Amino acid sequence: MKGYLLQEQAIVIGEDTFVDSRASENNYAVVFEDDTETGYFYALEITGEKEEQRVLDALHIYNVDEIDEAERKAMLRILWSKDWQRCALIINNYCHAVFDFKQQGGYNRNEFPPPNDFWTKGDRLLSDEMVTAFFS
Repeated sequence: MKGYLLQEQAIVIGEDTFVDSRASENNYAVVFEDDTETGYFYALEITGEKEEQRVLDALHIYNVDEIDEAERKAMLRILWSKDWQRCALIINNYCHAVFDFKQQGGYNRNEFPPPNDFWTKGDRLLSDEMVTAFFS
């Protein structure tokens, strides 16, 4: 893998969880949140002296009630590309989402929610080819 593993944390799907990661070379950050009902991955822009956070995009990762109890213990990883322009969410060695800050795109497996009108444009399906390109 060409990139940086900035977060690695054991989680339990369905328990209140908040994991953030900030790029060291620009003003971008990501947050994974499990609010006990759903899991979401957010792209943020940090601006100003007060480091105000602007949500650029949000990607649905899972609904807790759709995950089997036996599958709820998980390992979460957040990886950044070497140029700090892309970030991936990996849960149990499976890439669920990628944010491409340079191209202004958020991609996940279920394409939900639809793209917003100011950042992600077009198709948001995360394909295996995109995942392979991220890690090559």
